[in-house]
Amino acid sequence: MATAKKTATQDAGNGSRHPTNLKFTKEQELHAFREMMLIRRFEEKAGQLYGMGAIGGFCHLYIGQEAIVVGMQLALKPGDQVITGYRDHGHMLACGMEAKGVMAELTGRRSGYSKGKGGSMHMFSKEKAFYGGHGIVGAQVSLGTGLAFANRYRDNDHVSVAYFGDGAANQGQVYESFNMAELWKLPVIYVIENNRYAMGTSVTRSSAQTDFSRRGVSFNIPGKQVDGMDVRAVKAAGDEAVAWCRAGKGPYILEMQTYRYRGHSMSDPAKYRTREEVDKVRHDSDPIEQVRLRLLEMKVTEQELKAIDAEVREIVNASADFAQHDPEPDASELYTDIYR
Repeated sequence: MATAKKTATQDAGNGSRHPTNLKFTKEQELHAFREMMLIRRFEEKAGQLYGMGAIGGFCHLYIGQEAIVVGMQLALKPGDQVITGYRDHGHMLACGMEAKGVMAELTGRRSGYSKGKGGSMHMFSKEKAFYGGHGIVGAQVSLGTGLAFANRYRDNDHVSVAYFGDGAANQGQVYESFNMAELWKLPVIYVIENNRYAMGTSVTRSSAQTDFSRRGVSFNIPGKQVDGMDVRAVKAAGDEAVAWCRAGKGPYILEMQTYRYRGHSMSDPAKYRTREEVDKVRHDSDPIEQVRLRLLEMKVTEQELKAIDAEVREIVNASADFAQHDPEPDASELYTDIYR
């Protein structure tokens, strides 16, 4: 019997995104606008440098998904930890890591966060509680659960946030982590960044259960679908999940329904979707444009917003200039940071 197929442009959970009643102050909107602009301009510049051959290896851009990490950071406090996959530059910047250090690592320079020896999947900052982007699909979920175990063991009231995508959500280690986290009531928030296509296959073709907020049902883990294009909705859901974890109730799942404007990586032409589909999401749901329009309603002028953009561009351009002129690592660095 023939059945109708859903398209990837439909919400992954049958259109059940929860709207938010949370209102931001003008200061909160301005903060969100600046942080998201920083991520977007950085990613645009990283894409340019990759095209010029200044960045080698892989390059996965976060353009379109900025509201998720910015909104979640607003719900966290110092000491809470973040860990994610390889689409990670936005998470680093949102955690407070310096743009020039991130860009220097991407270009393989000695001032990079891993001395230019690792690239995008090997940047960490204990100071900013960022525990890396990870190249093995789903690996960060187990590690993020381990961070939560350490928090529970130390009784320090901290929460870990493990980000992963809709593709990684089908990995077996994810469910082993869910089981342990619920058994031990670990303070971990699993943020599923559902950008609808994983590496290039629609969730409707790759996942039997496309409502990712329900992935923890068999483990008694509560979950919620969130409009990941609205920074206020992300913040509201983050507050709820953080309160649950800090109260000792165990893990929480947040499915952030979002959309990436570029391909899976810079080498992906994204022929599995139409240009019209991408343009429609940009027009209807862009996370930065939503904030910009709200700020204009709050009587913030276009000139003020352009000044913020100009400031951000200056930071990003300076990071790119620094990254292209910083020396490469000395050959002796090949023998450092090696453990037997």
